[in-house]
Amino acid sequence: MRLLLAEDDEILGDGLKVGLKQEGYTVEWLTDGHSAEQALLHNTFDVAILDIGLPRQSGFEVLKNIRKAGIQTPVLILTARDAIHDRVTGLDSGADDYLVKPFDLDELNARLRVLLRRQSQQAEPDLKHGNIILNPASHQVTLKGNPVKLSLSEFRLLHYLLSQTGKVIPRGRLEEMLYGWEGNVESNSLEVFIHHLRKKFGQDLIRTIRGIGYMIEK
Repeated sequence: MRLLLAEDDEILGDGLKVGLKQEGYTVEWLTDGHSAEQALLHNTFDVAILDIGLPRQSGFEVLKNIRKAGIQTPVLILTARDAIHDRVTGLDSGADDYLVKPFDLDELNARLRVLLRRQSQQAEPDLKHGNIILNPASHQVTLKGNPVKLSLSEFRLLHYLLSQTGKVIPRGRLEEMLYGWEGNVESNSLEVFIHHLRKKFGQDLIRTIRGIGYMIEK
């Protein structure tokens, strides 16, 4: 799961990044509202954590702008403000949940799990391509009606490519989706996953666009 963390407190941000990574999240940590908004507008995240009191642009402004742009990423806001007015403002701005500082990391993780479950229960349609059917909610993939076992990285890669059928996806974007901005990517790791998918679904499924990236043709 890829998570955006927008928190300007260096100590809190670093602690959250470490703790959330231990829970299995790929964490992208930013420290100002403008950068957080741009990241949410131009990247795909499973969930976002926004501090309200961010520099350059408040968490409220970020929320309003991304919702206005149609970005439906689940958002949990963090705030040191415990007044009812601030909680209501956050929720009315488009937040899905809020947590008042100080908080326990276990509670944050529990609230994130609720948001992700809620998101997965929304009816995202199956992705179909020829004899392949991918169910985003159940993480199940079938080929000619038979289940195909995939690793988490293989599933995420196939899911992304199928959702962008007909488009050439740059190599860097695929690596970012799998590993995050700061991921330590081995030079041939993406090719290994592509090889595994071709072996399971056929050599013609994923086309290599030399010097650019990969695509699944319509």
